[in-house]
Amino acid sequence: MKLISWNLLRLTGASLSDVVRLIEREQPDILLMQEATKVMDGLTARVGGDYRRTLLPNRIHGLAVWSPTPFPVPPRIVPLPSGAMFDRIGQITDLGPITVANVHLSHGQLLNRRQLRCIAKELPHRAAILGDYNLVGPALLPGFRDVGPREPTHIAADMVPLRIDRCLVRGAGCLGTRALLREASDHRPIMVTLDVALHTTRPEIRPAIAAREPARASA
Repeated sequence: MKLISWNLLRLTGASLSDVVRLIEREQPDILLMQEATKVMDGLTARVGGDYRRTLLPNRIHGLAVWSPTPFPVPPRIVPLPSGAMFDRIGQITDLGPITVANVHLSHGQLLNRRQLRCIAKELPHRAAILGDYNLVGPALLPGFRDVGPREPTHIAADMVPLRIDRCLVRGAGCLGTRALLREASDHRPIMVTLDVALHTTRPEIRPAIAAREPARASA
C-alpha cells in the first residue's frame, strides 16, 4: 500500500493543481495532507475518490485525507494534548488492512512526543502515523518503527535542513520509502510503501494493493 504525506503550507504553498499532479503522477492509495485549506475541497471534482478535511481548532487550515476509493467509515478525530498557542488533533482513518493516523504535531519537543503517545493509544496493532511531526531526534514511541525517509524534508527559515516529516509503523513491513522532490510547499512530500495483509473489509482496494506489491517467489 502506497501512502504519501505532504504539508501543503496553507495559503502560500501547494495549490489544488499541485496536489492533483502529485496524485496523477504517484497514484497513492492514501494521500495525507497537513495545512490543507478549503481550496483543497475541490479535489474530488478533479480526481474523484473520497476526501475528508478537518480544521485545526481556531485555524484556517487542518488535516485532510484522500483515497481513490470510498472510506468504509468516516475518519475520526482525536484531540491531542495542547500547547500554550494552538490546539492539536489527529485524524484517524481505518483502511481495513491498516489504520493510518494523520498528524501535525506541536513544536515543543516534549509536547509532540506526548501527542504521539496519545494518538498511539487510539490505534490498533497494525497502524501507521504519518505527517509533520515538528520533531528533532528520535520519536521514542514504544512498539513503532521509524520507516520514513532519512533525508531532510523541510528547510527551516530557508537555512536549516530538518527531517520533520515522518512515518512510524507498527505491525506492518516497509517495502520502500523516499522523499519526493520539493515543489510549491516548504515541505517535501514523503512516500512510504507498506506491506500489509490483503484481508480487508474493503475488497475494492485489493486490486490496487496487489498491483503495487512486488511479486513474491513461490515456495
